[in-house]
Amino acid sequence: MPPRRTRPVVNLALAALIERAGWTHAETARHVNAVAAETGERIHYDRSAIGHWLTGTIPRPEAVHAAVEAFRRQLGRTDLTPAHLGWPDPAVAPPADDPWRGDPVARLATLGEDDLLNRRTVLTAGTFTLAALSARGGGIRPRAPAGRAGAGDVARIRAATASFADLDDQYGGAHARAAVAAYIAREVAPLLHEATGRTRPDLFGAAAELSYLAAYMAMDAGANALAQRYYISTVRLADEVGDLVLRATALRSMAVQAAELGHDGEALALADAAASALGGRGPDRTQAWITGMRAEAHAGAGTRWDALNLLRRTETQLERADSPPEALWTGNYRRESLEHQIGLTLTRLGDHATAARHFAASMEARRPGERRTRALIGLRAAHAFLRAGELERAAGTVLGLSDDVRLIASARVRDELRSLRADWQPYRDSPVIAEVDRAVAEAAGLRAGRRGGRRRA
Repeated sequence: MPPRRTRPVVNLALAALIERAGWTHAETARHVNAVAAETGERIHYDRSAIGHWLTGTIPRPEAVHAAVEAFRRQLGRTDLTPAHLGWPDPAVAPPADDPWRGDPVARLATLGEDDLLNRRTVLTAGTFTLAALSARGGGIRPRAPAGRAGAGDVARIRAATASFADLDDQYGGAHARAAVAAYIAREVAPLLHEATGRTRPDLFGAAAELSYLAAYMAMDAGANALAQRYYISTVRLADEVGDLVLRATALRSMAVQAAELGHDGEALALADAAASALGGRGPDRTQAWITGMRAEAHAGAGTRWDALNLLRRTETQLERADSPPEALWTGNYRRESLEHQIGLTLTRLGDHATAARHFAASMEARRPGERRTRALIGLRAAHAFLRAGELERAAGTVLGLSDDVRLIASARVRDELRSLRADWQPYRDSPVIAEVDRAVAEAAGLRAGRRGGRRRA
């Protein structure tokens, strides 16, 4: 029985939103903490804090912004403001800074430097924002050439990017991010001011590829506001030299980020923008990569028929692709990638049993160097098996990933694992689930769950 409330609820607006979201007080606190963490703000509210908010306490400004964004995501209401939660607008609001404006080279240099030094100007410039998604750049704006960077610089940047990408694949995006930021700020950005007319497109393309990787690593590390800015930087660098494939690549990955954060409408708009950037041109493998994301986004938007038709088109485009996958690292779309995309799409459509088989096929086909991807997709497979009622298959899948989870620094993997463990709480009396839960909790450095089907507050 819950403790007797000694103070009355006075914030009825917040109480109504919590009820509409379907959250307990503990779940509300966890969602607020998670959104704040995306900006580098480490807050640790619990259910008692929510009780204080309901009885009239107004949280500090960063918590207000995080709470508003958490409810926006859960309820699908981008119009929510602090007033809808019964609070005044905080005295200190996040600075208004449009990442689509200003010199793209200067912005990249500042972004890398701030990321490297963990400056709060970039880390607390706001959560992942829907407003930043609406611009998507102003198109191609070529510039006159400047100084003397050469082809050797392009080769070095691309070699470094490939090495960082290998580390990301094996150990997760939270590993070696500082090294990437330092390389961008100290080595790459200065070269962009020195590009000759002949070398300039390749140099900007190489810098855009590195910015794209920095975005993906930041997203995997849970720094979604920072990732969004790196993705926008990628689009703008690609636009500087008319690289439509790189522009489409970044927009496609912004769609992935929006979908993972629950912004289904924005995910669909971004996936469609990526397809429009290519205009039906470009490598078949890259087109398949983007079409597959459009299928997933349509599933999230509830347009089932379009989603299934786009999946069929993705398969046709992939079968037609004649380039080696490794030749297109930003669109490195293989059969196992399509299996993953099918799994994500069917999950959104509610077909968990079929989704589980596709996730499992993708996981099993992954190469040894793709440890983070294999773990993430494997946990998604286990979750789908659990939702389909295949308890032992779910447990066996997770148990086989425990060694990988131990080595990976990835917020996405940890979040997937936490979500899975929360969903198998009702089955904790099962010896199989209890054993697996202890194993993965130890591997991931999490607390083992209680038995008896009760959730921890």
